[in-house]
Amino acid sequence: MNITAIRALIRNDLRLYRSDRRAVIVGILMPILIAAFFGYLFGQNSSDEEAGKVPIAVVDEDGSAITRAIITQIAGDSMLQVTPLAREAAREQVRKGTQQAAAIFPKGFGEQSVAALFTGRDKPHVELFVDPSQAMSSRLVQGMLAQYAMQEISKEAFNGAMGRQNLQQMLAELSTQPVTGQRRELMELMQSALRLNDLQAQGTAGDATRPALSIPYEVATTSVTASTGTPYNSFAHSFAGMSVQFILFAGIDAGIMLLLLRQRGLWQRIRAAPLGKGEFVLARMISTALISAFQITIIYLAAMLIFKVRIEGSLPGFVLVAGAFCLLNAAFGLMLATVGGSAPATRGIATMVMLLLVMMGGAWVPSFIFPQWLQGAAQFTPTHWAVNGLDAMTWRGLPFSEALLPAAVLSGTTLLCLAIAIWRFRWEE
Repeated sequence: MNITAIRALIRNDLRLYRSDRRAVIVGILMPILIAAFFGYLFGQNSSDEEAGKVPIAVVDEDGSAITRAIITQIAGDSMLQVTPLAREAAREQVRKGTQQAAAIFPKGFGEQSVAALFTGRDKPHVELFVDPSQAMSSRLVQGMLAQYAMQEISKEAFNGAMGRQNLQQMLAELSTQPVTGQRRELMELMQSALRLNDLQAQGTAGDATRPALSIPYEVATTSVTASTGTPYNSFAHSFAGMSVQFILFAGIDAGIMLLLLRQRGLWQRIRAAPLGKGEFVLARMISTALISAFQITIIYLAAMLIFKVRIEGSLPGFVLVAGAFCLLNAAFGLMLATVGGSAPATRGIATMVMLLLVMMGGAWVPSFIFPQWLQGAAQFTPTHWAVNGLDAMTWRGLPFSEALLPAAVLSGTTLLCLAIAIWRFRWEE
């Protein structure tokens, strides 16, 4: 093996990389800036800064005490920004994207909902106009409606004039029907509710603290991170994702460079050098891996110094995962050069595939919003294992053993890309 020729090729690749200072700056600065943006965006819940609210519209066509109380409760929720509108105005604003959802309480909602609480019949329908691009927001609004509507409807049923009237009507209806065990129990329940209603009307009229049915528990949320008391640093995950994405860009550039060498007639000069096919592939692998290692080192140094990202887990494990990914990137670049045609076409296809892999790997958005089949497919992408491996060694604080599987998957993918590259590599013109 001609070590001198290999070293010369590596030095030449590194010199070419350094000579394009704009590309070097973009390749390092862009992932830092984008990672900072996503880290800030998804880290608001752990800071004192007020988080963004979901804008929704409410339409009260009933105008009853129940609907007014429900709307008051919804408007006081810290997660929602509520705007009262008419039906057509609400629909138009949802269509334009100004509001993410609109809830319409129809005429008769209050009376029908109190009656349906006991009988389950003739339930009123709350219309919900939703922006289809904001599916998660619509589910949030439905949950809020269920919580506050149940609270106010039960309050009126057991304490309000409307509830007393409905209870009397249902008791009168039941008294005319054949008596069964189930009906007898229902009548006793309604009679007890009617007595409670009368007592509340006599002794606590106008009391805003009247009892009502509500969710019988509260949720205490704890973020599970590297150790108890260590807050979650959202920048750690965003830097993992953006590092993977922009280092893959470097792999694409390395593959495109080989294609350009052929197109510009420089391939004959390389073949004239005293080295063989295997030595040339090895030199390209090492140089691209070194460039990738330089990128990830500078990116994570910035993450640690500026955004307080820490390797809470195993430092050797972090190095293992990062090194395995750098080698994968080098093999990925070689494979592109051997299977691609023209440089522009190869760059376009490679960029599309790379962005798809990055998105499926969970670098841009949380994977839980994917369909089940797509979540399963993501398990077969190297980007998924690279991001998860870097997460495991940083904010999750996992031991070295947890780096072995991601590194093994990345290494196996490296060998596959390298095998394809060697198989398709054309040393002769």
